[in-house]
Amino acid sequence: MGWSIGFDEHWKRDIGYGVPAYCDHPDCKEKIDRGLSYVCADEEPRGGDGCGLYFCPKHLGYCTDEFTSCCERCRDGKEPFEPKSEHPEWIAWKATDPSWAKWRKAEAKKKAKALPPIAAAISARPSRTQRTALRDSSYQQAPVLRNHRRFEEF
Repeated sequence: MGWSIGFDEHWKRDIGYGVPAYCDHPDCKEKIDRGLSYVCADEEPRGGDGCGLYFCPKHLGYCTDEFTSCCERCRDGKEPFEPKSEHPEWIAWKATDPSWAKWRKAEAKKKAKALPPIAAAISARPSRTQRTALRDSSYQQAPVLRNHRRFEEF
């Protein structure tokens, strides 16, 4: 088994030294990867005492008696930071590289199954009675803009 690409079940995101990412510290945008070199507490994600997030060397340099290096939150015994979203390079790679075609197809099927049937979506629309009551109620509509110029006039 290699550590190039994997999946972290706890944080629900891709991991590994083949996955470009941003440092998970909220004030940092340094590009790193999600390999073992950058994981909190030098441990396999969630397999050790760290939070399982990934940090640049600047934000991973806190040492304690228990950890070789960890983030400031783990050092202080606090809840972890919120993980950052995927790096744009990684999103583009997964969206376009042929090696991810099978994954894209499987994800599309999952999303299609998660969508409600059209009949349910149509029945969620307010009934005629509800729409009439809403229209006749004393709620105020947004003001109508008057004397505005059309786009072509600029």
